[in-house]
Amino acid sequence: MDKDRHKLLTTFLANMQISAFTFGGGFVIIPLMRKKFASDLGWIDEDEMLDLAAIAQSSPGPIAVNTAILIGYKVGKIPGALVSILGTVIPPFLIISLISGFYSIIRSNPYVGYVMAGTAAGVAAVVADVVVSMTIDLVKQKRIQPIIMLAAAFILIAVLDVSIVAVIILSALVGYASSVWNRRHQHDLS
Repeated sequence: MDKDRHKLLTTFLANMQISAFTFGGGFVIIPLMRKKFASDLGWIDEDEMLDLAAIAQSSPGPIAVNTAILIGYKVGKIPGALVSILGTVIPPFLIISLISGFYSIIRSNPYVGYVMAGTAAGVAAVVADVVVSMTIDLVKQKRIQPIIMLAAAFILIAVLDVSIVAVIILSALVGYASSVWNRRHQHDLS
């Protein structure tokens, strides 16, 4: 098998495995993708993974699928994006299809409720891990602007109850303005 096909197969299988064993929504999948594609395979560096997660979050649609598309495209262009989508959506599609057939039987089972409560606690821990590890990376890299934006976004949403949509739009505008300023500043230096 040539190198490109092997990379596509690895991308498909990695996304399928991650998606099959991830419960609790899109944010939970980010640290697993980060570990697989940045740490284990080394196909994406840590900063780029942080950027891809931010783009995926601010794009319409499920963050897990958006992130998979971006990683797949980075790894293998259009074929990489396509195999990433398939690998990410097949497991939940099959699981939900299976569960829907038995939903009326299991919805009132107290043991299923206990499992779901335990899963929710695990999901909260994983999401907290994502926030803490990404913040630590920003601090280690001494990236002041993203740290300030993170703190400001948290205060706006959690304390001042500002709409998440407004915070995302504001963050995008600040990021754009910063990028324009940096380009002009670098141009002036050269």
